[in-house]
Amino acid sequence: MKYIEQGTREFRLANLALFAGGFNTFAILWGMQPLLPDIAEQFHLSPTMSSLSLSSTTVTLSVSMLIAGSLSEVFGRKSVMSFSLIASSALCILTAFAPTYHLLILCRVLQGLVLAGLPAVAMAYLGEEILPSSLGLAMGLYISGNSIGGMAGRIICGTLTDFFNWHVALAAIGVISLLASILFWAVLPPSSHFTARKLEIGKLAGSLVRQLAEPGLIYLFLIGFLLMGSFVSLYNYIGFQLIAPPYSLSQTVVGFIFIVYLVGTFSSAWMGMLADRHGRRKILQLSLLIVLLGASITLIPSLWLKIFGIAVFTFGFFAGHSIASGWVGRLSSHDKAQASGLYLFFYYIGSSIGGTVGGVFYSRLGWNGVVLMIAVLTVLAIVFSIRLAVIAKRKWLVSTRHASN
Repeated sequence: MKYIEQGTREFRLANLALFAGGFNTFAILWGMQPLLPDIAEQFHLSPTMSSLSLSSTTVTLSVSMLIAGSLSEVFGRKSVMSFSLIASSALCILTAFAPTYHLLILCRVLQGLVLAGLPAVAMAYLGEEILPSSLGLAMGLYISGNSIGGMAGRIICGTLTDFFNWHVALAAIGVISLLASILFWAVLPPSSHFTARKLEIGKLAGSLVRQLAEPGLIYLFLIGFLLMGSFVSLYNYIGFQLIAPPYSLSQTVVGFIFIVYLVGTFSSAWMGMLADRHGRRKILQLSLLIVLLGASITLIPSLWLKIFGIAVFTFGFFAGHSIASGWVGRLSSHDKAQASGLYLFFYYIGSSIGGTVGGVFYSRLGWNGVVLMIAVLTVLAIVFSIRLAVIAKRKWLVSTRHASN
């Protein structure tokens, strides 16, 4: 059975479908982010408490990543991803009508449970179906869909909230996501290199544990944790700073600042191709340094330089995430969907913890505190990337010796 290769019709369809799926998932997930100040005002909450409307989703999402990846080993990649997209779209529409904060949190928790299907399985699908020499580009295009979905969700929600209210904003995101779900189901090529297995809980759990023993994988998981903790902290609390004096921006303007996500769309694909050519280690470490630089630039009071810093930070984040997530499939030797699920478990746990702890830093130290936290997390990620490079090189040397023998 042939792998899907760059330049073919199947390659274009697979990337279109996963682009639409990534758009759906991340528009639903991150559309809530620019609404945090409005939710805090309507329900009389602190910034940290209002951030739970996002963290509650990401924490259940992280746990269900492990389940979704395992279920896809039994029920198939496409069926699990399709169910996830349609169910999460329907729940997004229901969330728009939540009359109290407690019900809103409940709806967001349920969204986290069903949202996991696509991100937990998409990387495994690509790793199994795409020709290895085309994988960097395919992974980058998939991450691009994620970034555009996150950007569009924020912009649409911010703008519609200014003109109407946050209920209308979430309902609109739900309808758009439902249409993207139908497109995904209609055009994604079926799996050709996947063999279903029986649902054996003990074996699946044992396989998850063995993933943690794979050389190098734990460092990729920790890098994902630190990257996402940094990313969510910056985007959660930059809105609070920008709507307050001396900037006093409207929600619509703050929402359109998220158009800098377009640099993430570019960087994930471009840096993914550079990683294919020049090695994942070099480009991953370069990406992390760009993250650190971008966060530092946001300390400058000038609004335009602050926005430029957000763009630089976003460029580095999506590049780093694209490279790290693509590396998981290469380092994992078995049950790649589970390995991807574990990476995303750490990734979204980082979102939940980082997003909440970032609120504490913001409340006590202001924006300087948020940037300090991001700097510490990024330096740790750089240290882990250095250790990962040593392990990956050692593993490559061992496999080369075995091949020559």
